[in-house]
Amino acid sequence: MNFANKISMFRILCVPFFVASLIYYSPEKDYFRFIALGIFVLGVISDAVDGFVARISKQTSKAGLVLDPLGDKLLLMGAFIFLSEASKLPLKFPLWITLVVISRDIIILLGTVLIFMIKQKLDIYPTKWGKVTTVFQMSSVICLLLNFKFSGVVWYAAVIFTLVSGADYIRRGFKILYAVDNNRIIG
Repeated sequence: MNFANKISMFRILCVPFFVASLIYYSPEKDYFRFIALGIFVLGVISDAVDGFVARISKQTSKAGLVLDPLGDKLLLMGAFIFLSEASKLPLKFPLWITLVVISRDIIILLGTVLIFMIKQKLDIYPTKWGKVTTVFQMSSVICLLLNFKFSGVVWYAAVIFTLVSGADYIRRGFKILYAVDNNRIIG
């Protein structure tokens, strides 16, 4: 396992500690909010570092193509689920924002599985829209945990990019599914 993959694994291992600090957070135990914020920021930094390390040292691998987005998704889904209106925490995203974020990821996951089942191969590469979406989703969580006054502006930008990137991934998925298989023998 290369160094970039170890950083991605570290981010995945941070998720339970992040979620636990959200669960234990209450207005009386406000320090748990800052612990959650610290763990989340560490996860965000590790996301940037593992990508940088993989590109600079040319340590891209099939495992990295799975571990990196998996780490992002687990961290973000944990944040949006445990910071939604469905939770009992005082800090909350509106439920509809959480549903938009999670629905997009579920659609992408199901589409990926479908493509793999049909094509028997899978090349996973993030798009520019996906990267921008991740930045805005991560910024939304940080703004909420900081109790930033204008968090709603960042949330709405995250929703817009989530919808745009979701539509882009669906379009790309259909393109892959309906592409002519050049390896097929016509007889």
